[in-house]
Amino acid sequence: MKLSYNWLKDYLEFDLTPAQVAEAITSIGIEVDSLEEQEEIPGGLEGVVVAEVVECVEHPDSDHLHITKVNDGTGELLTVVCGAPNVAAGEKVLFARIGTVLPGDFKIKKSKIRGVESFGMICADDELGIGNDHSGIKVLPSDALIGTPAKEYLHLKTEAVIEYEITANRVDAASHIGVARDLYAYLKLNNIPCKFSYPDVSAFKEGTGEGIKIDLADPSGAPRYSGITIKNVKVGPSPEWLQKKLLSIGLRSINNIVDISNFVLFELGQPLHTFDADKIKGGKVVVRRAAEDEPIKTLDEVDRKLSASDMVIANVEEPMCIAGVFGGFDSGVTETTTNVFLESAYFDPGSIRKTSKRHTLQTDASFRYERGADPDIVPMALRRAALLIQELAGGEIVGKVQEVYPEPVAKKLIDIDYKRIEKFIGKEIGKDTIVSILENLCYEFVEKTATGAKVAAPTYMVDVYRECDVIEEILRIYGYNNIPLPQHMKMSVNATPSPEPEAVRNSISNFLAANGFTETMNNSLTKGDYYEGLKTFPAERSVHIVNPLSSDLNVMRQTLILNGLEVVAYNINRQVYFLKTFEYGSVYQKLPEGDGKTLESYEEHPCFALFMTGTPDKSWQTTPKKGDFFQLKGYLELLLKRFGADIYQMRCSAAPSDIFSEGLEYKLPGQEKQLAVLGTVNPALARKFGIKQPVFAAEINWPVLFELVKRDKVAFKELPKFPEVRRDLALLLDESVSYADLQASSFRAAKKLLKQVSLFDVYRGDKIAAGKKQYAMSFVLQDVEKTLTDEDVERVMNKLLATFQNEFGAVLR
Repeated sequence: MKLSYNWLKDYLEFDLTPAQVAEAITSIGIEVDSLEEQEEIPGGLEGVVVAEVVECVEHPDSDHLHITKVNDGTGELLTVVCGAPNVAAGEKVLFARIGTVLPGDFKIKKSKIRGVESFGMICADDELGIGNDHSGIKVLPSDALIGTPAKEYLHLKTEAVIEYEITANRVDAASHIGVARDLYAYLKLNNIPCKFSYPDVSAFKEGTGEGIKIDLADPSGAPRYSGITIKNVKVGPSPEWLQKKLLSIGLRSINNIVDISNFVLFELGQPLHTFDADKIKGGKVVVRRAAEDEPIKTLDEVDRKLSASDMVIANVEEPMCIAGVFGGFDSGVTETTTNVFLESAYFDPGSIRKTSKRHTLQTDASFRYERGADPDIVPMALRRAALLIQELAGGEIVGKVQEVYPEPVAKKLIDIDYKRIEKFIGKEIGKDTIVSILENLCYEFVEKTATGAKVAAPTYMVDVYRECDVIEEILRIYGYNNIPLPQHMKMSVNATPSPEPEAVRNSISNFLAANGFTETMNNSLTKGDYYEGLKTFPAERSVHIVNPLSSDLNVMRQTLILNGLEVVAYNINRQVYFLKTFEYGSVYQKLPEGDGKTLESYEEHPCFALFMTGTPDKSWQTTPKKGDFFQLKGYLELLLKRFGADIYQMRCSAAPSDIFSEGLEYKLPGQEKQLAVLGTVNPALARKFGIKQPVFAAEINWPVLFELVKRDKVAFKELPKFPEVRRDLALLLDESVSYADLQASSFRAAKKLLKQVSLFDVYRGDKIAAGKKQYAMSFVLQDVEKTLTDEDVERVMNKLLATFQNEFGAVLR
């Protein structure tokens, strides 16, 4: 959730700084994630000034462009090519000079348009980030002073925005009023001057005539439903102050009607919905349950089938929206709307949650309704929005407020005892403090006695049922930090290392199991003959058992791979040809300089081993794909990435040939110890176990991996909001050039925008020269701050191609 400091001060007068506000609301149970000072428009429109169009003529080579002369206050007239239909001589405009960076990271450069050089840009509302209008440039009043910076002319301020988290039971804090109300109780308790007030809706007056009627067919799903008809509205851009309010909390302006609904939502915490009144068939709003599989087209233009438990707002013929969750496509407000029906309601939280989950629709409205909105705020929100529509869209109220509220939601009555409260808290805070906190939180004292009281909890507190809940409210305002700890405390301390090895091991095992691997377990004792003739694991380094039970169990294993091959052979002999297995276990070796008589001359450490072989059973639905080296490599590298390994910076070399016919050995930069090894098991070695089909294996050195885990610092960031762009290149290369070299070179050349590189085709044949090969590579580009333009993409791809040509002699095919 985002909270605007300036917006908060509309309801609560105080003198705290934004940092002090953040500290205060954290102490009362609203956990602050961040506090940042942000400009109303990113960049503050630096480089944009008030200018005058001195001359305007039509472009000779275009039917819509104009060539203008602009006076920006520097004393020199600038030639600017402009395509806006409303540009004219004598107008005062907002002009972006060369070098200016507009919202969306759009940089103004000197350009040539249809043969005419242009030295800047005359801007429209959407280009400046102050609205959505792109029908023409923004024309200023004639008294605007030339040369005035746009930041000063538009009165752009630096906005303090507090981002905070709320628990599921604190939906009352999901609005500026909710936070202001809590903060007011805190400030009053601490004798800090302040004044709290709700928005004034006393100017609301009901109209004449007959508005749209309401038929509440299912009060269990909508205990309270109200609405008002407003005619002769003019849908258009919102005023600047409203756009800035919404922009401060990350919302873009849409139009005045929709913006008012969003404004009231984040002001009071009450969701609203506005219908085009002329589209309400039969002149009646029907609040009912949907019929099973009843169709509706929602605002996202998706055709959905409703369930019989879904609440809908319908007309006499069909549903118009999914109640409390999502609007309908055919009933919403558009630019042509002139009459609206404004809805403010309280819906059953359980019903809304089920509908939201069933249709996978999580909206600002459903977020609040399913946690329990305040039924008593419904009429105020309706009147507040209606007044704003009258003010900003010129509407006229028709008839009386239509409201159906058959069984008013009663406030919960709770008996409290002052002494019991203080005993629970662990400190005598006094009766007057308890009463003051509760009254400032809008609790009503129904009865008072010398030792306690009966209080009515406000309807916005959805989780207050018992005395202990009231105590929690008192404590969070009073401050947990103000409660002294006892002098003697007893506790048990569990010294758990961080990171915990067992937790990391379980994480790896869960990852492999989730990807279809089955865990196996083998004896640490194995057959000494397996190591005869091996160079990677020589027989002389085997740890022998003094009194072996048999020659098959006479040494400790040096690697998990050979025992894994036993498992593969065992299953193949029983007609199980497709296997994906893994094992965690210790391996043992005699150190080269050891004499075999002391513990110091032996080494023991755990490892992870992975195995793949065979093909899944064929089915009518899918064609099975054989396991291969690259599939296992993908699993291994994905696992290493999860624990912070930079695959592109790792040192790779060929795997030992006596174990693998082809494969890779991984080492961390600056380290000599092996991190992992994988490859295709040498067929000669596999045949010793009676295995005739290809087997792919990998082994991870646990101590080296765990050192990587300890260094890994987990960081979280928001998922990109802007789309990826994919481009392909087909390159003719020498056989000596590896894909790994191309991949590393790609990220060096375009590390800011390049997110992924992949190789999807390799060609060698009579159509290309001997000693050459063709690589077809795919590149994924993405900018976290804006949507990439074709020019951005072409610039990066040209840079990549130039890099490949210069470093590897590549030729584009």
